[in-house]
Amino acid sequence: MFFYQDAQFQHVIIHHVGNKMQDEYFTLSEKEIDFQTDETLAALLTHYFLKPFSKTNEVYRFYHPNDTLDLNEVYYFSKQYFDGKRSFIELSKSVSKYLFEVTEHPKIKSGEVYVVALNGVQLEGEEHRAIGIFKSEHKESYLKIRSEQEGLDLDFETEGININKLDKGVIIVETESDEGFKVLCVDQTNGSEAVYWKDDFLKLRFRNDNYQQTGNLMKVYKNFVNDKIDEVFDLDKADKIDLMNRSMDYFKNKETFVEDDFHNEVIGNADAISLFKDYKQGFSEEFDAPFQANFDIAAPAVKKMAGSYKSVLKLDKNFHIYVHGKRELIEKGYDEEKGMNYYKVYFDQEQ
Repeated sequence: MFFYQDAQFQHVIIHHVGNKMQDEYFTLSEKEIDFQTDETLAALLTHYFLKPFSKTNEVYRFYHPNDTLDLNEVYYFSKQYFDGKRSFIELSKSVSKYLFEVTEHPKIKSGEVYVVALNGVQLEGEEHRAIGIFKSEHKESYLKIRSEQEGLDLDFETEGININKLDKGVIIVETESDEGFKVLCVDQTNGSEAVYWKDDFLKLRFRNDNYQQTGNLMKVYKNFVNDKIDEVFDLDKADKIDLMNRSMDYFKNKETFVEDDFHNEVIGNADAISLFKDYKQGFSEEFDAPFQANFDIAAPAVKKMAGSYKSVLKLDKNFHIYVHGKRELIEKGYDEEKGMNYYKVYFDQEQ
């Protein structure tokens, strides 16, 4: 989880990057933005730059096709800054010029590039320094009301930026540098030009450590039970909840994920196991996030996913049944006389 509320801006600078395919160029600033004396500006920048990342679930790492991290330009510039070998302004100019060089699709819009240095960024429960790189491409028109002696007057701004709509952004967290840092990415662009930010400029791929393996496997299994298994098997909601509860028990009580054990202990049906393997493989190929057959289960990832594992039977607007125990102690039926479905629940005593 990314927690930005306690983050502090240390440096902020703005450059402009055009599209060289449209014979545009770039403009580099020599001066940082003075935000220290304006609390309102700092709060607006926090909202614009950082709030969109509170909803991101995926953590990435930098990589390079040659498996040499230092050949990834943004990684290299960032590491030099974190190591004190490159000043903040030099860092900001380097990433902006490199962004210009990879802007090779004619539909990519020119825009302002904001580079920031941050302290107090919290990711997955740990506090770190970070670098933020953001790009605004879309301008909007705004009406402005002015108070004058004779009443109210109206003005407008045609090149305003909506602080609720960040076009592109990346936060590079200073941790695990040898593995490519922990990186969060936002990109609201659709279309053929969209890939340049994450793939060409940043060169990111999903982090694939124990935390990510645990979270991704639990997410894929949850989606499989909720969305896919119905296509082959006739299961009621109680059956699905039982499958979810069994998987949660597995991840909470085991230290290591073992693929064959999980299949047999949690799913327990050969056809369903085969269906799940195919579903998981599809996720792996789509997101370039291969699953390992065995990995150490990361308890923080289990805790994070637990909130999304629902174990509630919602029956019209009259009853909610929370199912935490054995599936065989709840039965579903149909009452011909009343013309209604029912559940029968067995228990020893009320608590």
